[in-house]
Amino acid sequence: MTQAFTGMTAGIALAFAACFGGAGAFLLVATLGGAGWAIGSWFDSGGRVRDLRESFERGRR
Repeated sequence: MTQAFTGMTAGIALAFAACFGGAGAFLLVATLGGAGWAIGSWFDSGGRVRDLRESFERGRR
């Protein structure tokens, strides 16, 4: 199982826990699942926290 799939699964599980029965639950589940997939995919491709921090610092200059 890839880290992207694990991240997506964790995002969906957290969204269900946070919004069980609430309005807009579908959109929140999709958003958190997508965010989990993106972060897991980034780690699968060899991403490091340091690279992420540097990209944010470059954006502020």
